[in-house]
Amino acid sequence: MSTDAQHSRGPRLPGWRLLMWGGAATLLLLPLIAMQFTGEVDWTPFDFAVFGTLLALACGACEVAVRISRGNRLYRAAAFLAIATGFLLVWVNLAVGFVGSETNPYNLWYAGILALGMTGALIARFRPRGMAATLTATAFAQAVIGLIAQSGGMAHPWPATLLFAGLWLVSAMLFHAAGRSGAPTVP
Repeated sequence: MSTDAQHSRGPRLPGWRLLMWGGAATLLLLPLIAMQFTGEVDWTPFDFAVFGTLLALACGACEVAVRISRGNRLYRAAAFLAIATGFLLVWVNLAVGFVGSETNPYNLWYAGILALGMTGALIARFRPRGMAATLTATAFAQAVIGLIAQSGGMAHPWPATLLFAGLWLVSAMLFHAAGRSGAPTVP
């Protein structure tokens, strides 16, 4: 096939990109479809806008991670896991809240976990060893917020806290392994 014929069709998305962005679009459509069959799902246009923004940010972050990773699969896996964990943390917190209901002020502290992760990533300049340290700190922050909420007399879901802290730690271990692998990553 000639180069002109390829350009006439537009740029071709690799399979993983098509799967990722198509999956995000499907996730965004699921509540709309569910609303046609049940009154239990009642999203407003604002709900769709927030969820769509979260999906776009997560998918965009994955695109950046692929570019940064320079083919290092461990780095990609670590980044994808960190992005997915952050996405789920925000989604769960907005939907039902980690501590009590979604309106409980303790839930705002979970934004600090994401701020810590993003700030640490920038300071580390996305290098694997710095990312490993950042995500270890993020896991620690997740557990500390749970302890603070518990000591404040709030009902707190420890299984969810341990799950999220564990996901942050697995991502940290993958970043650490990516740094030790010798495969090139961030220039």
